[in-house]
Amino acid sequence: MSENEHYLERIAAALERLSPPPPRAIDWRTCPGYVWDGIAVRELDALVAPALSNLRGIDRQRDQVIANVTRLAWGHPSHDMLLWGSRGMGKSALVRASVNAVQSEAPMALGLVQVAADALDTLPVLFAELAAVRRQFLVFIDDLGFAEDDTVGPRRLRSWLEGGIEARPANARLAVTSNRRAILARQLSEQDTSSGDGALNSRDAVDDKLALADRFGLAVGFHPCDKESYLEIVGGYAEPLGLTYSDEEALEWAMQRGSRSGRSAWQFVVELAGREGKSIPV
Repeated sequence: MSENEHYLERIAAALERLSPPPPRAIDWRTCPGYVWDGIAVRELDALVAPALSNLRGIDRQRDQVIANVTRLAWGHPSHDMLLWGSRGMGKSALVRASVNAVQSEAPMALGLVQVAADALDTLPVLFAELAAVRRQFLVFIDDLGFAEDDTVGPRRLRSWLEGGIEARPANARLAVTSNRRAILARQLSEQDTSSGDGALNSRDAVDDKLALADRFGLAVGFHPCDKESYLEIVGGYAEPLGLTYSDEEALEWAMQRGSRSGRSAWQFVVELAGREGKSIPV
C-alpha cells in the first residue's frame, strides 16, 4: 500500500468516526405516546395522566371524549375533537387519561402523538408517516391558538381536517385543546355596524373564524366550576390518596388563587400531600 493510500484510509476512518450514527427507526406500533417536533419523533414509554375516575365535575365531557377515543381505537367511525373553554378544567388531562384507559385494555390499538405548537406546518410529513402504520393514532395539539394576523395556519388546519389533498389519514384523528371555541382571537375590529345596532360578533363578521371550529365533529365545552363541582374535583384527587382536609380549606385555596378549577384543585391536593409527606402518582 502506498503512503498516499494509507493516509486516505486514515482520513476515511476518522470521518466515519466523526459522522453521526444513522437515526434509529421509530417504532410506531408499540409505544403508548410520541412527541413530534417537526423534525424528529421522541418515543414515550408511558403517558402521565390521572385515572379517568379521578376526573370529576366533568362527567358529560369525560363520557363524550372516552366514547370517541374508544371508537377511534377500534377503527370505528370517530370524530376530530375540539376541547375548548376555561383554563385549568382538565381538557388536556382528559385527552391523556382517555388514551391511557383505552391502552390499558388494548395497548397496541391506539397511539397518542403530541405535536409541538411550532410544528403545525409539518403535519403533512407526520400524516405520511402515520398513514403507513397499521395502528390508530390520536394526534394531539394542546393549547392551540393563532395570531390575529395569521391567515395561513387556520386555513391549512381546516384543509387537514376536511377536504384537502393533505388531509389527515384514515387511521388518525385530531384532538385540539383551546381556551376559545373559535380558536382564533375575536377582536372589536370584527364589529359590524351596518345594521345600525352596533352588534359585536355578528354572523357575517365571524363566520370565517367559526368555520375552523365547525370542522371538528365533536366540540366539547369546559366551563368554570361552581363551588360544589370544585369540591367534587378536589375529592376525586384527594380520596384515593387518603388525604384529609376540610371544605373550608379547599375553598380558601381557590379563593387565594382567584380561580375554582381542576388545576387549582390539583394544586391544593399537591399541597396536602406535601404537608403529610405522601407521594402522588403524577
